[in-house]
Amino acid sequence: MLDKTEAILADLIAFPTVSTDSNLDMMHWMAERLEHLGAKVELFADDTGAKANMFATIGPDVPGGVVLSGHSDVVPVTDQVWHSNPFQMTEKNDLLHGRGSCDMKGFIAATLAMAEPLSQATLKRPVHLCFTHDEEIGCMGARALVPELKRLGKVPRMAIVGEPTEMRIIEGHKGCCEYTCRFHGLEGHGSAPDLGVNAVEYAVRYVTRLMALAEALKSRAPAGSRFDPAWTTVNLGRLYGGVAHNVIPGFAEVDWEMRPVQPGDAEFVKDALSAYVETDLLPAMRRVYPDARIDTQVIGEVAGLEPLADNAARDLVAQLTGNNACDVVPFGTEAGLFQEMGMSVVVCGPGSIAQAHKPNEFVARSELAACLDMLTGIARSVAA
Repeated sequence: MLDKTEAILADLIAFPTVSTDSNLDMMHWMAERLEHLGAKVELFADDTGAKANMFATIGPDVPGGVVLSGHSDVVPVTDQVWHSNPFQMTEKNDLLHGRGSCDMKGFIAATLAMAEPLSQATLKRPVHLCFTHDEEIGCMGARALVPELKRLGKVPRMAIVGEPTEMRIIEGHKGCCEYTCRFHGLEGHGSAPDLGVNAVEYAVRYVTRLMALAEALKSRAPAGSRFDPAWTTVNLGRLYGGVAHNVIPGFAEVDWEMRPVQPGDAEFVKDALSAYVETDLLPAMRRVYPDARIDTQVIGEVAGLEPLADNAARDLVAQLTGNNACDVVPFGTEAGLFQEMGMSVVVCGPGSIAQAHKPNEFVARSELAACLDMLTGIARSVAA
C-alpha cells in the first residue's frame, strides 16, 4: 500500500495546482480514478469554471460516515531555491520531496490508495473523500462547498482533515481572517505634498494603528489558553504603493491577517480600525480631496476549530493511533467549517507544518505509513 501511495503522490505533485492556477486537471484525474472504483463522484465548479471541489462517496448512500478532507492547491514556488524540480517528486533518505508533498498531497495520496480496498469492502457506513480548491488563499473552496453539501443533505458524522501534523491529533486551532484595505488619494508633484493626498502615508498610519492593536491583543489572551502564542495574532502581509520618488502616490494597498483565539477579539480589532478610519483618516484625506476613500475587502473569515469535550472523530483517531495526547495549533484549516456543519472534527495528517510552504518541502515515508495505518483502521470502523 505504501508503494501505491508513493506512486499516486508522484502523480499528484506533477499537477502544478498553485492557487493562482486551475486545479481541474488534477480533479478530473482523481475523479476518473475514483469512478473506476465505483465511487460516486460530484464536482462543484467555481464561478470561473477554472477550479472545482470534489466530494466522492464510497459505500452505502446512508447518513453519517466519515469525511477524509484535503485541499488540492499548493503555494507558489516563485523565488524559492529548490534542489530539484518542485513539481517532480524526488526521494532522498526516505524523504519524498516536492511541492505539496506534505501540504497536503501526501494525505490525499494515502486516501486515494485506500479507496481501492474500501471499494472492495462491505461498508455499513460511507467514507467520503472531500478535496477542495483555494484553501491557501482563504479556504475559498470549502466555504463554497459547505452550502452545497447542506443543500444536498450531506452531513457526515465526523471529518478528519489531513493537514500536516506529524500524525499528532489536533483538536483545536485558531481562526483565520484575511483582509485587503485599499487607499484612494490624490496624486501630485512631490514638491507640493499639501496639494495631494498621499495614499501611502495614510496606509502607514492605518498599519501603525493595526500594530498597536496587535500589541493590545496580548493582554486579552484567555486565561489558560493552550495556544502558542496564547493570544490573537495580527500579521501584516504586504504594503504596496507609489510609482516614483517625486510623485505623491494616489493609491496604496495593505494585505493583513488576524488569527483569533476568541470571537470577541476579531470584533475588537475591526471595530477599532473602522472607528479610526471614519473619525481620523477619512476626514483628513477629504479635507484636501473630497473623493478620497478607503475600501476594505474581506478575503476570508474562517472560524477556528473549537476543542470540544465530546468529539467522536478525536476519540476514533486516538483509538486507532494509540495516541491519547491532543493538542491545539495556531495555523488554520478547513476544519472549523466542517465543525459548523455539525460534524465532530479532528486534524491529523502526515508531514510537518515546519516543511509547508518552504523550498524542498518533503514528507517522510514513515509518516505516510502511519497515515495508512490510521486509514486502515477507519476502513475497519465503517465496516463494523
